Amino acid sequence: MNIILFGAPGAGKGTQAKLITEKYGIPQISTGDILRTAVDEGTSMGIEAKKYMNDGKFVPDSIIIGIIKERLSKDDCKKGFILDGFPRTMPQVIALDELMGEMNTKLNKVISLNVPDDLILVRVSGRKVCKNCGTSFHVKFSPPKKENVCDVCGGELYTRKDDNVETVSKRLIEYHSQTVPLFNFYKDEGILVEIDGTRNFNVVTKEIFDILG
Repeated sequence: MNIILFGAPGAGKGTQAKLITEKYGIPQISTGDILRTAVDEGTSMGIEAKKYMNDGKFVPDSIIIGIIKERLSKDDCKKGFILDGFPRTMPQVIALDELMGEMNTKLNKVISLNVPDDLILVRVSGRKVCKNCGTSFHVKFSPPKKENVCDVCGGELYTRKDDNVETVSKRLIEYHSQTVPLFNFYKDEGILVEIDGTRNFNVVTKEIFDILG
């Protein structure tokens, strides 16, 4: 089962990806994470990416897609994967489509968690994340049982540096201008499903599971 999960920052994408991973036994693949891992492991693509990163330049799509190919070739992706944070632009959509053809596989579902910008800003401004296990909480909507302590592992909760209204507002503009237009491509492919992400996360999770089967 090969999935792309779309959603603006604060839409609940990380929470849902973790639950999909647990149920279906497929890895969540974040481009930021696999880029750092490729650099740390010194893979051929990681070495190329590091040259750009050291110069403070954006890593080209050709290298990003190469790193994704390396990651998708690993054993834990045999049952499928969740792509998180990729593609972001139309050239990346085309490159990913070509890669799927090369690997003799295809995307099964593209799921978009839709949440209005004003609610996104409310969600993000109160978000707290565990330094240890990465579980997210919200001071209003899903507070921890003990202030600043993770319910799951007891780790310390903190506010991410980019979880502020100014930064998120800029990211929302970028998301609407670059990523949302990609939906038409996947709609034409017949694999896009848009979900109301404003509801309780358990309700959203059930709908996703029903869609994936």
